[in-house]
Amino acid sequence: MNIVMLGKPGSGKGTVGKLLSKELNLLHISSGDLFRDYIKEAGEIGKEIESYIAVGQLVPDDLTIAFVEQRLKEDDAQNGVILDGYPRTIPQAEALDRFFEANGKKVDIAVNLDLSDEDIIERTSKRIICSNKACGEIYNLEFKAPKQEGICDICGAKLEQRDDDKPETIRKRLNTYQEKTGVLVDYYEEKGVLHTEYLSIHGNRDSKDVVEDVVRKLSE
Repeated sequence: MNIVMLGKPGSGKGTVGKLLSKELNLLHISSGDLFRDYIKEAGEIGKEIESYIAVGQLVPDDLTIAFVEQRLKEDDAQNGVILDGYPRTIPQAEALDRFFEANGKKVDIAVNLDLSDEDIIERTSKRIICSNKACGEIYNLEFKAPKQEGICDICGAKLEQRDDDKPETIRKRLNTYQEKTGVLVDYYEEKGVLHTEYLSIHGNRDSKDVVEDVVRKLSE
């Protein structure tokens, strides 16, 4: 089974994707994490990737497609994946369809997390993450604060705010999303695999409720 996570930056794709990964025993692949790791190892190419991410712009399609497809060819991705942050454009979605088709696979469901821009900015500007990549736990200073300020509850590593979670960058990322990524909702709806969850940070539904809805949808 292959799942695509859709939604504005900061809508909770990563959190829901990781929970689904545990629930369904599928590999969770975050393109953002892949890029951030690659930046540290790829010299000039890494600097080029970083120049896009740091200002809230999308990494060019050709570079993104080649990079993600390389990851999808690895052994641990053969039994199905949850893709978080990819595809982000129609060319990327079309390339993913071609890649899966060539390997006898398909996108089984596209989960769209619908959250307002105002909620996104409020949530993301208060988000901090564990600096330990093996952990990667996500916190929110208002809704899910760590027990000890600046320290991860799980592994004890330092917590940090990503550069692309700062308010001015978030606004640019939201504009980019509307221009290039929002159309993917229509793309997957036309294919009959779209499932949308309407969310609010002040509502009474949390990520576990969303996961239960998605699992129920899949069981149908």
